Amino acid sequence: MPPYVYTPLVLQSVEQYLNATASLVDLFDKVTLVEEVAKWAAGSQRRGPVSIVNYLILAIGAQETDSSLSQVFFEYAREQTLTSLGGDPGVSIVQASILITLYMLRSSQMNGAFVFFGLGVRIAYSIGVHRTEVNARFGLEMGSQRDKLWKSLRIVDLYLSTLMGRPPATSDVDCTVAYRKFDDSGNEVFDMLNASAQVMLIMEAVVVEVYSRRKISLAVTEGISAQLRQWSHRWLPHVKALLDPATQDTATVIGACQVLASYYYAVMLASRPFLVSPAATGRSKLADACIDAANLMVDVTADLINNNFLTYRMPLLVSWLFASSLVVGLGVMGGFGRLEKRANQSVEALEHFAANDVHAMQYSQIVRSLLNTAVQYLDRKEANERLERTASSNHIFGLMPKDGQQATPSGIRAQNRSADRISRSQQTSGPDPSLTAFQDLPNPTSNGADTPSRDFFETWSQMPDFSMFDGLMDGTQEWTEQDWSTLNLFPLLDDGGQIDLS
Repeated sequence: MPPYVYTPLVLQSVEQYLNATASLVDLFDKVTLVEEVAKWAAGSQRRGPVSIVNYLILAIGAQETDSSLSQVFFEYAREQTLTSLGGDPGVSIVQASILITLYMLRSSQMNGAFVFFGLGVRIAYSIGVHRTEVNARFGLEMGSQRDKLWKSLRIVDLYLSTLMGRPPATSDVDCTVAYRKFDDSGNEVFDMLNASAQVMLIMEAVVVEVYSRRKISLAVTEGISAQLRQWSHRWLPHVKALLDPATQDTATVIGACQVLASYYYAVMLASRPFLVSPAATGRSKLADACIDAANLMVDVTADLINNNFLTYRMPLLVSWLFASSLVVGLGVMGGFGRLEKRANQSVEALEHFAANDVHAMQYSQIVRSLLNTAVQYLDRKEANERLERTASSNHIFGLMPKDGQQATPSGIRAQNRSADRISRSQQTSGPDPSLTAFQDLPNPTSNGADTPSRDFFETWSQMPDFSMFDGLMDGTQEWTEQDWSTLNLFPLLDDGGQIDLS
């Protein structure tokens, strides 16, 4: 029995669906989608491929507001999709497979999403949506829809394969669908889906050229960076302009955020091997680029969360944000500056998504643990460096007691008692031969007045000569850095270490 659809909820659910899938998939006409789903909900027909797709749209849209109703819609549509596989599946079943994949990803069910997506890809190949000449036979409108269906498949596929470390299910080897759109004058037209697909293709090249072959070089990185620079030159100004909440709707802002996050992730993916490499001119620049991309992603995400523009179920953004959080955490320990603030922002962003995302909760705990470890490491490093500097200055002024000496009163009394025992021992056994070198030194005449109660100023004439400091502190003479560096603070060393008190 098909679930009942409450018509007034259609508008909100469809809007939430558009927000959730922005820049990931483009399967329907956004202008007429609300009207078509509302018309279907008001009718009595609840079976067939169209009904399956509409139930999945409502299921994704209701995930944020009514999870139980969303689950009812999803389970019914999933069963109907599996039943339809035995017949002659068409575009609607491919759309349904993509929507099932997105729903399961938003429910933290990656393995199930991967399986259903594979079914959709094989059906798509069987009906030829990967070839634009085949799509063109269905007319201009339907042909464009089939082209967008293939682009959507590629985007979701490359996201899934990168996330899970699995081979892609789709390929451009036999594909003729273009990922660019031109106007009548031959100028390239900005399109959110094309921009997303292009950066995903660059990401695929990084995975194949670097991680699959387990080899990286500056030459390979330069080739990849050239593609990223071209993408940035074409699309980055347009994408950033769409991040303005004051002038754009929620779906557009979310879509721009996800495209921008994918671009930053591609930069991190290309430069991450150099993040932990020994510092060198070219390598250090790539490491800095990795840190910068991570920081920029955290900034954009945190800003949109603070403005309440991001929903709680965004698996793509959560995955890329987790990667950027790890990079920032490594940057904290790697001497790339005090990045604790951004690291905390990334944790807070992950905790925002963790309200309805199990993976986001796990990611936030991992990053929090990494950040705590990084801060403890920095504290220990700073303490060790402080001790080294203190030990160095101690040779000059004796700021710290030597090893084995105690500065407590009990320690002082113990030292005094030890000195008394040594004195008594010397009185009974005779003078210490090691002290005979000092027997010929003249004793200063005290006249019985050299006692602790003697007036300090009576000994003023016997104090060392500090005339070398004349004019230093009274402001009458300006001292340069060279003067300070040549000032001899220890003239007694020039006289062989003896102090003349006469």
